[in-house]
Amino acid sequence: MAEQMRLSRRGFLRRATGVTLGAVAFPYVVRPSALGKAGTVAPSERITVGTVGVGPQGTYVMRNFLSQDDCRVVAVCDLKKPVLEAGRNTVNGYYKNSDCAAYADYRELIARPDIDVVHIATCDHWHVLVALEAARAGKDMYLEKPMGLSLAEDQALREACHRFGTIFQFGTQQRSERNFRFACELVRNGRIGKLHTINVWSPGSSSGGPRKPAPAPDWVDYDMWLGPAPYHPHTPDRTSNQWWWFVSDYALGFIAGWGVHPLDIALWGGGDELAGPLEIEGKGVWPDPEGVCDTAMNWDVTCRYDSGIRMNYTGTPYPDEWKQRYGRTSDHGTAFEGTDGWVHVDRSGINAHVGANNHSPLLDIEWGANDLRLYESNNHARNLLDCVKTRKEAICPINASVQADILCHISDIAIRLEQKLRWDPAREQFVDNDAANRRLVRAMRSPWRL
Repeated sequence: MAEQMRLSRRGFLRRATGVTLGAVAFPYVVRPSALGKAGTVAPSERITVGTVGVGPQGTYVMRNFLSQDDCRVVAVCDLKKPVLEAGRNTVNGYYKNSDCAAYADYRELIARPDIDVVHIATCDHWHVLVALEAARAGKDMYLEKPMGLSLAEDQALREACHRFGTIFQFGTQQRSERNFRFACELVRNGRIGKLHTINVWSPGSSSGGPRKPAPAPDWVDYDMWLGPAPYHPHTPDRTSNQWWWFVSDYALGFIAGWGVHPLDIALWGGGDELAGPLEIEGKGVWPDPEGVCDTAMNWDVTCRYDSGIRMNYTGTPYPDEWKQRYGRTSDHGTAFEGTDGWVHVDRSGINAHVGANNHSPLLDIEWGANDLRLYESNNHARNLLDCVKTRKEAICPINASVQADILCHISDIAIRLEQKLRWDPAREQFVDNDAANRRLVRAMRSPWRL
């Protein structure tokens, strides 16, 4: 009788969201056999995933889902037919079958009742619209960074995730790497003294892309590819993975597309001291107006928080003095400066300096019972799947993700206006600056809307 009454995980979630929106906030019991602890995972308990956007980044993350035993990728979607076919072949090749469904319209994939998680890796200007559709359909999600092209888009998605009880994972996967977590724990536990400066840098954006119109190839629906973006005649470089990142109709450039990674770590390490009001100003270096690329190639942004912390954010090339100080030559990084020393972390490693020590004993520290420990994840996709089961927040939940995205938005606005701006995080708007606040909202081409 008890077995007859047991709800499947999918049935449970459907019933819960159907009764009261956003009420799914508590764990449920999954039998050990369903988790693979007693052999194979029961098909009824597998988490099913659909991937929207199977270009290079989408396929990279999708392969991580494919490798999880309690997960099955059942569908892919892409507007470019050759890319869509390649994505389907990747899934079918992994499972050695031909069951993967392929869609040109993301709405058809999301409408499938058997899909639990939607992985979104489209061009940036589509991120929020696809994510909103997924949240409203009761799906959990993994969303590639950055989030939206405007703060209004971020806010709409945050509201939807809260309303529908969405388990949300942002593609800022550095939080799932030990070195980044450890660096932030050193800062949060005061091991470099009182934090006063954070230096952040990322790769810069590109210039170029011919503006000469050319017919769209028959393997892509160009009008659908544009979606909410303003209409422009097709040029090959507008839809190319080499260039669209750097066209403001579709992205903010690498000030957001790459920079959100080290900025997110800065926020994670700074904690509550970076939660208050701030003053922001900066300048950008802009590409040749003859090309389609029009996002900042490089930038120099300064944030001064009311807590007394200063954050410097730049694209590559970053200052030579940082290279000499931190002993790193990579094109990205986050460095925390305190009264007693510093810690720097990037994807190549971590290093720290306290006093006169070239190799800080901080790197060999063993945490005590009273030390603050941060959320631990060792695999970004795995963390999401675990949270789908427990209904706990993922390591990059919606609120923290929006805060990282906000830093990208206000940095972009600051360098475009070349004004000293005051940001109120409680109201999520600039203080006494209508021109800057207007840039927090972006119009969408009909019929698309939030």
